[in-house]
Amino acid sequence: MRAILQRVVSASVAVDAQLIAEIARGYVLLLGFEQGDEEAQVSWLVDKVLSLRLFANAQGKLDYDILQINGSVLVVPQFTLLADIQRGRRPSFGAAAPPDDAERLYNTAVAGFGQRVPVQSGEFGADMQVSLVNDGPFTLIL
Repeated sequence: MRAILQRVVSASVAVDAQLIAEIARGYVLLLGFEQGDEEAQVSWLVDKVLSLRLFANAQGKLDYDILQINGSVLVVPQFTLLADIQRGRRPSFGAAAPPDDAERLYNTAVAGFGQRVPVQSGEFGADMQVSLVNDGPFTLIL
């Protein structure tokens, strides 16, 4: 599993020029699954992301997690995070989980976040346009 976490002021996803998801302050999580990934890894990721203290207190120290600031999470499926570009000029996606497995794990992640914070999601398998205002910028690779 690979993930990119961005702290945002706002973010949205559109499919076919139609807005399908939108959040204010919180995280955008780009999420890709590898062959062999399991629900336990998804559960770990959800817990880790929700417990990270990435929001500043009045003194500017990163002291608050997303639950404490009443933030939201926008989860976007992105299998291209599994691209291998070591050889040739065209990326290989051989390490990516099969679509059925990846979609199941993606839905598990969305549901896991949704149990604890407001969550929005992209559309699995769709050509999406993701817009965001990165806060900081603050980006982590998980």
